[in-house]
Amino acid sequence: MLTGELLHREWTAFRRPARLIALTAAALVVIAAGLLYAFGSQTSCDGPCPRDGIAADGSTVGDQFWFLHHDLGPRGSITVRMTSMTGTITYPPPDHDKIVPGLVPWAKAGIIVKDGVRQGSSYAALMMTGGHGVRMQYDYRNDIAGSAGGLSPRYPRWLRLTRSGDTVTGAESADGRLWHTVGTVKLAGLPETAQVGLFAASPGDLTLRKVGLGGAVEEVRFTQATGVFDHVTLAGASAGAWRSEAVGEMNHTDWEKYHNASGVVEKDGVITVSGTGDIGPSGSEGESTVERLLSGLVIALIIVVVLAARFGARAGTSASRRVLAARAVVVGAATFVTGLAAVGVVLPAGVAILSGNGVPVQLVSPLTGVRVVVGIAAVLALCGVLSYGLGVLLRRGWAAVVLALSLVAVPYAVTAVPFLPDVVSRWLLRLTPAAGFAVKQTAVEYPQVIAHYAPSAGYFPLPGWAGFAVLCAYTLAVVWPAVKRRPGDQPM
Repeated sequence: MLTGELLHREWTAFRRPARLIALTAAALVVIAAGLLYAFGSQTSCDGPCPRDGIAADGSTVGDQFWFLHHDLGPRGSITVRMTSMTGTITYPPPDHDKIVPGLVPWAKAGIIVKDGVRQGSSYAALMMTGGHGVRMQYDYRNDIAGSAGGLSPRYPRWLRLTRSGDTVTGAESADGRLWHTVGTVKLAGLPETAQVGLFAASPGDLTLRKVGLGGAVEEVRFTQATGVFDHVTLAGASAGAWRSEAVGEMNHTDWEKYHNASGVVEKDGVITVSGTGDIGPSGSEGESTVERLLSGLVIALIIVVVLAARFGARAGTSASRRVLAARAVVVGAATFVTGLAAVGVVLPAGVAILSGNGVPVQLVSPLTGVRVVVGIAAVLALCGVLSYGLGVLLRRGWAAVVLALSLVAVPYAVTAVPFLPDVVSRWLLRLTPAAGFAVKQTAVEYPQVIAHYAPSAGYFPLPGWAGFAVLCAYTLAVVWPAVKRRPGDQPM
Protein backbone atom coordinates (compact mmCIF):
# COMPACT_ATOMS: atom_id res chain seq x y z
CA MET A 1 0.00 0.00 0.00
CA LEU A 2 1.08 3.58 -0.63
CA THR A 3 1.12 5.32 2.74
CA GLY A 4 0.93 9.03 3.37
CA GLU A 5 4.41 8.93 4.85
CA LEU A 6 5.85 7.38 1.69
CA LEU A 7 4.08 9.86 -0.58
CA HIS A 8 5.25 12.77 1.56
CA ARG A 9 8.83 11.52 1.44
CA GLU A 10 8.77 11.17 -2.33
CA TRP A 11 7.15 14.56 -2.76
CA THR A 12 9.90 16.09 -0.62
CA ALA A 13 12.49 14.43 -2.86
CA PHE A 14 10.69 15.58 -6.03
CA ARG A 15 10.27 19.24 -5.16
CA ARG A 16 13.72 20.42 -6.08
CA PRO A 17 13.91 24.09 -7.11
CA ALA A 18 14.63 23.26 -10.77
CA ARG A 19 11.54 21.03 -11.05
CA LEU A 20 9.26 23.51 -9.31
CA ILE A 21 10.56 26.30 -11.54
CA ALA A 22 9.89 24.14 -14.62
CA LEU A 23 6.30 23.42 -13.54
CA THR A 24 5.74 27.09 -12.72
CA ALA A 25 7.08 28.04 -16.15
CA ALA A 26 4.72 25.52 -17.76
CA ALA A 27 1.74 27.14 -16.03
CA LEU A 28 2.88 30.67 -16.79
CA VAL A 29 3.42 30.01 -20.48
CA VAL A 30 -0.18 28.78 -20.82
CA ILE A 31 -1.49 31.84 -19.01
CA ALA A 32 0.75 34.31 -20.86
CA ALA A 33 -0.03 32.93 -24.34
CA GLY A 34 -3.77 32.96 -23.66
CA LEU A 35 -3.80 36.48 -22.27
CA LEU A 36 -1.64 37.78 -25.12
CA TYR A 37 -4.15 36.35 -27.59
CA ALA A 38 -7.07 37.87 -25.67
CA PHE A 39 -5.51 41.33 -25.31
CA GLY A 40 -4.43 41.30 -28.98
CA SER A 41 -7.89 40.44 -30.31
CA GLN A 42 -9.96 43.47 -31.26
CA THR A 43 -12.95 44.18 -33.47
CA SER A 44 -12.64 46.90 -36.10
CA CYS A 45 -15.42 47.93 -38.48
CA ASP A 46 -16.41 50.90 -40.62
CA GLY A 47 -19.11 52.15 -38.33
CA PRO A 48 -20.82 49.97 -35.73
CA CYS A 49 -19.75 46.33 -35.98
CA PRO A 50 -22.54 43.93 -36.95
CA ARG A 51 -23.65 41.74 -34.10
CA ASP A 52 -24.55 38.08 -34.21
CA GLY A 53 -27.89 36.91 -32.95
CA ILE A 54 -28.21 35.70 -29.38
CA ALA A 55 -30.61 32.80 -28.95
CA ALA A 56 -32.84 32.22 -25.93
CA ASP A 57 -30.18 30.03 -24.28
CA GLY A 58 -27.59 32.81 -24.58
CA SER A 59 -25.60 31.19 -27.39
CA THR A 60 -24.36 33.06 -30.43
CA VAL A 61 -26.19 32.00 -33.59
CA GLY A 62 -26.25 32.86 -37.27
CA ASP A 63 -29.46 34.70 -38.16
CA GLN A 64 -29.10 36.57 -41.44
CA PHE A 65 -31.55 36.40 -44.35
CA TRP A 66 -33.92 38.47 -46.47
CA PHE A 67 -37.45 38.46 -45.11
CA LEU A 68 -40.73 39.39 -46.78
CA HIS A 69 -43.11 39.19 -43.84
CA HIS A 70 -46.58 39.85 -42.51
CA ASP A 71 -48.26 39.73 -39.10
CA LEU A 72 -49.74 36.36 -38.17
CA GLY A 73 -52.17 35.76 -35.33
CA PRO A 74 -52.22 32.83 -32.88
CA ARG A 75 -53.87 30.60 -35.48
CA GLY A 76 -53.15 30.73 -39.17
CA SER A 77 -51.03 29.47 -42.04
CA ILE A 78 -49.00 30.40 -45.08
CA THR A 79 -49.00 28.36 -48.29
CA VAL A 80 -46.76 28.96 -51.32
CA ARG A 81 -45.72 27.26 -54.50
CA MET A 82 -41.99 27.39 -55.17
CA THR A 83 -40.94 27.01 -58.82
CA SER A 84 -37.27 27.89 -58.93
CA MET A 85 -34.16 28.16 -56.77
CA THR A 86 -30.91 29.51 -58.19
CA GLY A 87 -27.77 31.08 -56.81
CA THR A 88 -24.35 32.57 -57.39
CA ILE A 89 -20.93 31.87 -55.89
CA THR A 90 -17.88 34.12 -55.95
CA TYR A 91 -14.38 32.71 -55.72
CA PRO A 92 -11.76 33.77 -53.15
CA PRO A 93 -8.65 35.82 -54.05
CA PRO A 94 -7.05 36.05 -56.51
CA ASP A 95 -10.19 35.10 -58.49
CA HIS A 96 -12.72 36.88 -56.27
CA ASP A 97 -14.14 38.83 -59.24
CA LYS A 98 -15.15 35.61 -60.97
CA ILE A 99 -18.83 34.82 -60.54
CA VAL A 100 -20.30 31.40 -61.27
CA PRO A 101 -23.90 30.17 -61.02
CA GLY A 102 -24.60 27.56 -58.40
CA LEU A 103 -25.99 26.78 -54.98
CA VAL A 104 -24.10 25.67 -51.91
CA PRO A 105 -25.67 22.55 -50.36
CA TRP A 106 -27.19 24.46 -47.44
CA ALA A 107 -28.46 27.48 -49.36
CA LYS A 108 -32.09 27.84 -48.37
CA ALA A 109 -35.28 29.55 -49.50
CA GLY A 110 -38.83 29.01 -48.33
CA ILE A 111 -41.31 30.11 -45.67
CA ILE A 112 -40.79 30.94 -42.02
CA VAL A 113 -42.69 31.80 -38.83
CA LYS A 114 -40.58 33.92 -36.49
CA ASP A 115 -40.83 35.77 -33.20
CA GLY A 116 -40.30 39.19 -34.78
CA VAL A 117 -37.25 40.27 -36.77
CA ARG A 118 -34.72 40.40 -33.95
CA GLN A 119 -31.66 38.29 -34.66
CA GLY A 120 -31.66 35.21 -32.46
CA SER A 121 -35.44 35.10 -31.93
CA SER A 122 -37.29 31.80 -32.10
CA TYR A 123 -38.44 30.48 -35.49
CA ALA A 124 -39.62 27.53 -37.54
CA ALA A 125 -38.92 27.36 -41.27
CA LEU A 126 -39.82 25.05 -44.14
CA MET A 127 -37.46 25.35 -47.07
CA MET A 128 -35.85 24.05 -50.18
CA THR A 129 -32.10 23.68 -49.90
CA GLY A 130 -29.33 23.69 -52.46
CA GLY A 131 -28.45 20.03 -52.06
CA HIS A 132 -30.50 18.44 -49.28
CA GLY A 133 -34.06 18.64 -50.56
CA VAL A 134 -36.89 19.91 -48.37
CA ARG A 135 -36.02 20.56 -44.73
CA MET A 136 -37.82 21.87 -41.69
CA GLN A 137 -35.52 23.68 -39.30
CA TYR A 138 -36.28 25.48 -36.06
CA ASP A 139 -34.53 27.30 -33.25
CA TYR A 140 -31.12 27.11 -34.98
CA ARG A 141 -29.96 23.62 -33.95
CA ASN A 142 -32.85 21.45 -35.09
CA ASP A 143 -33.22 19.96 -38.57
CA ILE A 144 -35.91 17.61 -39.93
CA ALA A 145 -35.55 16.05 -43.39
CA GLY A 146 -38.40 16.17 -45.89
CA SER A 147 -38.39 14.77 -49.41
CA ALA A 148 -35.17 14.68 -51.42
CA GLY A 149 -34.49 16.17 -54.84
CA GLY A 150 -34.77 19.61 -56.36
CA LEU A 151 -37.47 21.57 -58.14
CA SER A 152 -38.24 23.29 -61.45
CA PRO A 153 -41.21 25.04 -63.09
CA ARG A 154 -42.36 21.63 -64.35
CA TYR A 155 -41.88 20.01 -60.93
CA PRO A 156 -42.60 22.69 -58.31
CA ARG A 157 -42.83 22.23 -54.54
CA TRP A 158 -45.74 23.43 -52.45
CA LEU A 159 -44.84 24.42 -48.91
CA ARG A 160 -47.13 25.17 -45.97
CA LEU A 161 -46.60 26.25 -42.37
CA THR A 162 -49.55 26.14 -39.98
CA ARG A 163 -49.51 27.80 -36.59
CA SER A 164 -51.69 26.85 -33.62
CA GLY A 165 -50.51 28.75 -30.57
CA ASP A 166 -46.94 27.65 -29.86
CA THR A 167 -47.16 24.70 -32.26
CA VAL A 168 -46.01 24.99 -35.87
CA THR A 169 -46.52 22.24 -38.45
CA GLY A 170 -44.70 22.06 -41.77
CA ALA A 171 -46.10 20.19 -44.77
CA GLU A 172 -45.08 19.78 -48.40
CA SER A 173 -46.87 18.75 -51.57
CA ALA A 174 -46.05 18.08 -55.21
CA ASP A 175 -49.41 19.27 -56.54
CA GLY A 176 -51.01 21.42 -53.83
CA ARG A 177 -53.68 18.81 -53.09
CA LEU A 178 -52.01 15.81 -51.44
CA TRP A 179 -49.95 17.02 -48.46
CA HIS A 180 -47.26 15.25 -46.45
CA THR A 181 -46.32 16.44 -42.95
CA VAL A 182 -42.59 17.10 -42.59
CA GLY A 183 -42.65 17.92 -38.89
CA THR A 184 -44.49 19.48 -35.97
CA VAL A 185 -42.53 21.58 -33.48
CA LYS A 186 -43.21 23.66 -30.41
CA LEU A 187 -41.82 27.20 -30.13
CA ALA A 188 -42.15 28.04 -26.46
CA GLY A 189 -43.21 31.62 -25.85
CA LEU A 190 -44.16 32.45 -29.43
CA PRO A 191 -46.07 35.76 -29.12
CA GLU A 192 -49.71 36.19 -30.06
CA THR A 193 -48.64 38.15 -33.14
CA ALA A 194 -45.70 36.53 -34.91
CA GLN A 195 -44.12 37.29 -38.28
CA VAL A 196 -44.68 34.95 -41.20
CA GLY A 197 -43.39 35.13 -44.74
CA LEU A 198 -40.89 34.22 -47.43
CA PHE A 199 -37.13 34.18 -47.00
CA ALA A 200 -33.85 33.39 -48.73
CA ALA A 201 -30.36 32.86 -47.30
CA SER A 202 -27.08 31.36 -48.46
CA PRO A 203 -24.10 30.69 -46.18
CA GLY A 204 -20.54 31.24 -47.32
CA ASP A 205 -18.99 28.31 -49.13
CA LEU A 206 -15.57 26.95 -48.22
CA THR A 207 -12.44 26.71 -50.32
CA LEU A 208 -9.60 24.79 -48.68
CA ARG A 209 -6.16 26.14 -49.58
CA LYS A 210 -3.31 23.66 -49.18
CA VAL A 211 -0.47 24.58 -46.82
CA GLY A 212 2.39 22.77 -45.10
CA LEU A 213 2.61 19.08 -45.98
CA GLY A 214 -0.99 18.86 -47.10
CA GLY A 215 -2.86 20.78 -44.43
CA ALA A 216 -5.68 23.09 -45.35
CA VAL A 217 -6.66 26.65 -44.50
CA GLU A 218 -10.26 27.60 -45.12
CA GLU A 219 -11.23 30.56 -47.29
CA VAL A 220 -14.88 31.60 -47.43
CA ARG A 221 -16.75 32.42 -50.63
CA PHE A 222 -19.63 34.89 -50.77
CA THR A 223 -22.81 33.23 -52.04
CA GLN A 224 -26.39 34.29 -52.71
CA ALA A 225 -29.60 32.31 -53.18
CA THR A 226 -32.78 33.30 -55.04
CA GLY A 227 -36.17 31.64 -54.66
CA VAL A 228 -39.17 32.18 -56.92
CA PHE A 229 -42.67 31.84 -55.44
CA ASP A 230 -46.29 32.16 -56.53
CA HIS A 231 -49.74 31.17 -55.24
CA VAL A 232 -48.94 32.81 -51.92
CA THR A 233 -51.88 32.39 -49.54
CA LEU A 234 -52.21 33.63 -45.96
CA ALA A 235 -54.83 32.53 -43.44
CA GLY A 236 -55.22 34.06 -40.00
CA ALA A 237 -53.17 37.14 -40.88
CA SER A 238 -54.16 40.57 -39.64
CA ALA A 239 -54.79 43.49 -41.94
CA GLY A 240 -51.81 45.43 -43.22
CA ALA A 241 -49.14 45.44 -45.87
CA TRP A 242 -46.24 43.07 -46.41
CA ARG A 243 -42.88 44.37 -45.24
CA SER A 244 -39.53 43.60 -46.85
CA GLU A 245 -36.27 43.87 -44.92
CA ALA A 246 -33.00 42.18 -44.09
CA VAL A 247 -32.55 40.34 -40.83
CA GLY A 248 -28.90 41.12 -40.12
CA GLU A 249 -26.51 43.00 -42.40
CA MET A 250 -26.87 42.72 -46.18
CA ASN A 251 -26.17 44.49 -49.50
CA HIS A 252 -22.61 45.54 -48.64
CA THR A 253 -20.71 43.38 -51.13
CA ASP A 254 -19.82 44.57 -54.64
CA TRP A 255 -21.92 41.75 -56.10
CA GLU A 256 -25.00 42.96 -54.28
CA LYS A 257 -24.30 46.63 -54.99
CA TYR A 258 -23.59 46.39 -58.70
CA HIS A 259 -25.18 43.16 -59.89
CA ASN A 260 -28.02 41.66 -57.86
CA ALA A 261 -29.07 43.25 -54.58
CA SER A 262 -30.55 41.01 -51.95
CA GLY A 263 -34.22 41.79 -51.59
CA VAL A 264 -37.67 41.16 -53.09
CA VAL A 265 -39.06 41.70 -56.58
CA GLU A 266 -42.78 41.18 -57.21
CA LYS A 267 -44.35 41.06 -60.68
CA ASP A 268 -47.66 39.61 -61.85
CA GLY A 269 -48.15 37.59 -58.69
CA VAL A 270 -44.65 36.07 -58.84
CA ILE A 271 -42.36 36.92 -55.91
CA THR A 272 -38.59 36.60 -56.21
CA VAL A 273 -36.59 36.69 -52.97
CA SER A 274 -32.78 36.93 -52.95
CA GLY A 275 -30.65 36.74 -49.86
CA THR A 276 -27.35 35.77 -48.30
CA GLY A 277 -26.28 34.69 -44.82
CA ASP A 278 -27.52 31.72 -42.80
CA ILE A 279 -29.93 30.67 -40.10
CA GLY A 280 -28.16 28.17 -37.90
CA PRO A 281 -26.23 27.42 -34.72
CA SER A 282 -22.91 29.00 -35.65
CA GLY A 283 -22.29 32.73 -35.41
CA SER A 284 -19.79 34.89 -37.25
CA GLU A 285 -16.65 33.46 -38.84
CA GLY A 286 -14.52 35.46 -36.40
CA GLU A 287 -16.09 33.96 -33.30
CA SER A 288 -13.47 32.89 -30.78
CA THR A 289 -13.55 29.51 -29.07
CA VAL A 290 -11.98 28.78 -25.71
CA GLU A 291 -9.44 26.51 -27.45
CA ARG A 292 -7.79 29.60 -28.93
CA LEU A 293 -6.86 30.67 -25.42
CA LEU A 294 -4.83 27.46 -24.97
CA SER A 295 -2.11 27.97 -27.60
CA GLY A 296 0.58 27.75 -24.90
CA LEU A 297 -0.50 24.25 -23.96
CA VAL A 298 1.91 22.59 -26.37
CA ILE A 299 4.91 24.29 -24.71
CA ALA A 300 3.65 23.33 -21.27
CA LEU A 301 3.26 19.75 -22.50
CA ILE A 302 6.86 19.65 -23.71
CA ILE A 303 8.09 20.92 -20.33
CA VAL A 304 6.05 18.31 -18.46
CA VAL A 305 7.19 15.48 -20.74
CA VAL A 306 10.88 16.35 -20.44
CA LEU A 307 10.72 16.82 -16.67
CA ALA A 308 8.81 13.58 -16.03
CA ALA A 309 10.89 11.42 -18.40
CA ARG A 310 14.16 12.59 -16.84
CA PHE A 311 12.77 12.05 -13.35
CA GLY A 312 11.77 8.48 -14.23
CA ALA A 313 15.17 7.70 -15.73
CA ARG A 314 16.81 8.68 -12.44
CA ALA A 315 14.70 6.26 -10.40
CA GLY A 316 17.57 3.78 -10.17
CA THR A 317 17.48 0.02 -10.36
CA SER A 318 17.29 -0.40 -6.60
CA ALA A 319 14.01 1.48 -6.11
CA SER A 320 11.20 -0.71 -4.88
CA ARG A 321 7.83 -1.07 -6.54
CA ARG A 322 6.22 0.96 -3.78
CA VAL A 323 8.68 3.79 -4.30
CA LEU A 324 8.25 3.75 -8.07
CA ALA A 325 4.47 3.82 -7.70
CA ALA A 326 4.67 6.65 -5.18
CA ARG A 327 6.86 8.67 -7.54
CA ALA A 328 4.33 8.13 -10.35
CA VAL A 329 1.59 9.48 -8.06
CA VAL A 330 3.75 12.48 -7.17
CA VAL A 331 4.46 13.26 -10.83
CA GLY A 332 0.78 12.95 -11.70
CA ALA A 333 -0.35 15.13 -8.79
CA ALA A 334 2.23 17.84 -9.48
CA THR A 335 1.36 18.09 -13.18
CA PHE A 336 -2.38 17.96 -12.43
CA VAL A 337 -2.11 20.95 -10.09
CA THR A 338 0.01 22.76 -12.70
CA GLY A 339 -2.61 22.24 -15.40
CA LEU A 340 -5.48 23.07 -13.07
CA ALA A 341 -3.90 26.39 -12.08
CA ALA A 342 -2.94 27.38 -15.63
CA VAL A 343 -6.19 26.56 -17.41
CA GLY A 344 -8.33 27.62 -14.46
CA VAL A 345 -6.83 31.11 -14.67
CA VAL A 346 -6.53 31.65 -18.42
CA LEU A 347 -10.00 30.51 -19.50
CA PRO A 348 -12.21 32.82 -17.39
CA ALA A 349 -9.75 35.71 -17.65
CA GLY A 350 -9.33 35.32 -21.41
CA VAL A 351 -13.07 35.07 -22.06
CA ALA A 352 -13.68 38.20 -19.96
CA ILE A 353 -11.00 40.14 -21.87
CA LEU A 354 -12.31 39.03 -25.28
CA SER A 355 -15.85 39.99 -24.35
CA GLY A 356 -14.62 43.36 -23.10
CA ASN A 357 -12.88 43.93 -26.43
CA GLY A 358 -16.12 43.26 -28.30
CA VAL A 359 -14.93 39.95 -29.73
CA PRO A 360 -17.73 37.37 -30.03
CA VAL A 361 -16.93 34.33 -27.91
CA GLN A 362 -18.51 30.92 -28.15
CA LEU A 363 -20.86 30.28 -25.26
CA VAL A 364 -19.56 27.66 -22.83
CA SER A 365 -21.74 26.47 -19.97
CA PRO A 366 -20.24 26.37 -16.45
CA LEU A 367 -20.33 22.57 -16.54
CA THR A 368 -18.45 22.50 -19.86
CA GLY A 369 -15.93 24.98 -18.51
CA VAL A 370 -15.25 22.77 -15.49
CA ARG A 371 -14.94 19.75 -17.79
CA VAL A 372 -12.34 21.54 -19.93
CA VAL A 373 -10.29 22.78 -16.95
CA VAL A 374 -10.29 19.50 -15.03
CA GLY A 375 -9.97 17.42 -18.21
CA ILE A 376 -6.88 19.23 -19.46
CA ALA A 377 -5.29 19.02 -16.00
CA ALA A 378 -5.95 15.27 -15.94
CA VAL A 379 -4.53 14.84 -19.44
CA LEU A 380 -1.35 16.70 -18.50
CA ALA A 381 -1.07 14.50 -15.40
CA LEU A 382 -1.41 11.30 -17.43
CA CYS A 383 1.10 12.56 -20.00
CA GLY A 384 3.50 13.20 -17.13
CA VAL A 385 2.97 9.73 -15.67
CA LEU A 386 3.36 8.14 -19.12
CA SER A 387 6.65 9.97 -19.66
CA TYR A 388 7.81 9.00 -16.17
CA GLY A 389 7.07 5.33 -16.95
CA LEU A 390 9.08 5.53 -20.17
CA GLY A 391 11.99 6.94 -18.18
CA VAL A 392 11.80 4.05 -15.70
CA LEU A 393 11.65 1.46 -18.50
CA LEU A 394 14.41 2.90 -20.70
CA ARG A 395 16.68 4.14 -17.84
CA ARG A 396 18.13 6.76 -20.19
CA GLY A 397 16.77 10.24 -19.92
CA TRP A 398 17.41 11.36 -23.48
CA ALA A 399 15.85 8.22 -24.98
CA ALA A 400 12.78 8.53 -22.76
CA VAL A 401 12.41 12.22 -23.64
CA VAL A 402 12.62 11.57 -27.39
CA LEU A 403 10.14 8.70 -27.25
CA ALA A 404 7.69 10.59 -25.02
CA LEU A 405 7.83 13.68 -27.22
CA SER A 406 7.29 11.53 -30.30
CA LEU A 407 4.28 9.78 -28.77
CA VAL A 408 2.58 12.74 -27.13
CA ALA A 409 3.86 16.22 -27.89
CA VAL A 410 4.64 15.90 -31.60
CA PRO A 411 1.23 14.44 -32.61
CA TYR A 412 -0.54 17.11 -30.57
CA ALA A 413 1.57 19.94 -32.01
CA VAL A 414 1.32 18.94 -35.68
CA THR A 415 -2.44 18.39 -35.50
CA ALA A 416 -3.17 21.66 -33.69
CA VAL A 417 -2.15 23.63 -36.79
CA PRO A 418 -2.98 23.14 -40.50
CA PHE A 419 0.23 21.27 -41.34
CA LEU A 420 -0.67 17.66 -42.21
CA PRO A 421 -3.57 16.42 -44.35
CA ASP A 422 -6.78 16.33 -42.32
CA VAL A 423 -7.11 12.55 -42.68
CA VAL A 424 -3.60 12.03 -41.26
CA SER A 425 -4.28 14.40 -38.36
CA ARG A 426 -7.48 12.55 -37.52
CA TRP A 427 -5.70 9.19 -37.41
CA LEU A 428 -2.92 10.59 -35.22
CA LEU A 429 -5.57 11.77 -32.78
CA ARG A 430 -7.18 8.36 -32.76
CA LEU A 431 -4.07 6.20 -32.37
CA THR A 432 -1.62 8.19 -30.23
CA PRO A 433 -1.78 9.37 -26.61
CA ALA A 434 -2.50 12.88 -27.96
CA ALA A 435 -6.08 11.63 -28.39
CA GLY A 436 -6.56 12.58 -24.74
CA PHE A 437 -6.67 16.28 -25.65
CA ALA A 438 -10.14 15.70 -27.11
CA VAL A 439 -11.34 16.64 -23.60
CA LYS A 440 -10.77 20.30 -24.48
CA GLN A 441 -13.10 20.40 -27.49
CA THR A 442 -16.03 22.77 -27.05
CA ALA A 443 -16.90 23.34 -30.72
CA VAL A 444 -19.88 21.32 -31.92
CA GLU A 445 -20.15 19.79 -35.38
CA TYR A 446 -23.51 20.39 -37.02
CA PRO A 447 -24.35 18.55 -40.25
CA GLN A 448 -26.46 21.47 -41.47
CA VAL A 449 -23.60 23.97 -41.13
CA ILE A 450 -20.82 24.36 -43.68
CA ALA A 451 -17.48 24.41 -41.82
CA HIS A 452 -13.99 22.94 -41.88
CA TYR A 453 -14.43 20.17 -39.32
CA ALA A 454 -10.74 19.33 -38.90
CA PRO A 455 -8.37 18.96 -35.92
CA SER A 456 -6.62 22.23 -36.83
CA ALA A 457 -10.00 23.97 -36.46
CA GLY A 458 -10.64 22.44 -33.03
CA TYR A 459 -12.60 19.31 -33.99
CA PHE A 460 -11.27 16.00 -32.66
CA PRO A 461 -12.19 12.68 -34.32
CA LEU A 462 -13.02 11.04 -30.96
CA PRO A 463 -15.36 12.26 -28.23
CA GLY A 464 -13.63 13.49 -25.10
CA TRP A 465 -14.22 10.35 -23.04
CA ALA A 466 -12.91 8.08 -25.83
CA GLY A 467 -9.76 10.15 -26.36
CA PHE A 468 -9.14 10.16 -22.62
CA ALA A 469 -9.56 6.37 -22.57
CA VAL A 470 -6.90 6.02 -25.29
CA LEU A 471 -4.45 8.04 -23.20
CA CYS A 472 -5.29 6.00 -20.09
CA ALA A 473 -4.62 2.77 -21.99
CA TYR A 474 -1.19 4.00 -23.14
CA THR A 475 -0.31 5.16 -19.62
CA LEU A 476 -1.31 1.86 -18.04
CA ALA A 477 0.53 -0.12 -20.72
CA VAL A 478 3.76 1.75 -19.90
CA VAL A 479 3.57 2.31 -16.14
CA TRP A 480 2.42 -1.19 -15.13
CA PRO A 481 5.44 -3.05 -16.56
CA ALA A 482 7.73 -0.21 -15.45
CA VAL A 483 6.68 -0.72 -11.84
CA LYS A 484 6.33 -4.52 -11.93
CA ARG A 485 9.76 -5.19 -13.40
CA ARG A 486 11.55 -3.62 -10.41
CA PRO A 487 12.53 -5.68 -7.36
CA GLY A 488 10.33 -4.78 -4.42
CA ASP A 489 10.43 -5.28 -0.72
CA GLN A 490 6.69 -5.96 -0.56
CA PRO A 491 4.06 -6.83 -3.14
CA MET A 492 1.78 -3.97 -3.99
